Amino acid sequence: MSANPETSTALRDDMLKAMRRMARSVAVISCRQGERRYSMSVTAVDSLSADPPSLLICINRNASIYPPLDAGADFCINLLAADHRDIAVDCSGRLKGEERFTSGEWEDDLLGVPCLRDAQANLVCSQDGRFDYGTHAVFIGRLREVRLAGEVSPLVYVDGAYTTSAPPGALCPA
Repeated sequence: MSANPETSTALRDDMLKAMRRMARSVAVISCRQGERRYSMSVTAVDSLSADPPSLLICINRNASIYPPLDAGADFCINLLAADHRDIAVDCSGRLKGEERFTSGEWEDDLLGVPCLRDAQANLVCSQDGRFDYGTHAVFIGRLREVRLAGEVSPLVYVDGAYTTSAPPGALCPA
C-alpha cells in the first residue's frame, strides 16, 4: 500500500520544519580527487563508534562533493568555530569549486586530504563503508587523525541561521 502523495508531502514539510528546531554544529567536509579539491558545509555529521573510532556523514547525491566521495575519496570533517561563519557560507554555495578554498587557511595532510588549519577540530577519515538512502548517501569514515585547536566555541546552525553556543563557563555540566 503506497502513501497518499498529499500526506507524504505534508509529512515531509512538517519534518523539515521540525528539523529547523534542531541546533547542530557546522562542519565543512573536504576531500580531493586527483588535483581537484572539494568542500561542502554540512550539519549531518555524527560519531558512529568508539571502537573502531569512526564517524558518519550524510551527503546529497546531487552535491558537487558526492562524485569523489562516491569514488572512495578519504575526507576531513572540519568542525567550524564561531568565527568561521564566512567559510560556512562560502562552502554552502556562495563560492564554487576551488574558490571555496580561498576562505580560511587550508593545508593538506600527509595523504593529500585538505584540512582547515584553524578549525576547532579536524577529523581525517578513510572511507570504511557507505549506503544509500533516499536522496542521500551515508559515508562511514574510519578515523585516522585528529587535530584540535582553540577553545570550544562551535558555529551552530538553527532555524536557517548561523549562531554560536553559550559562552565558555556558562554551560551546565552534564
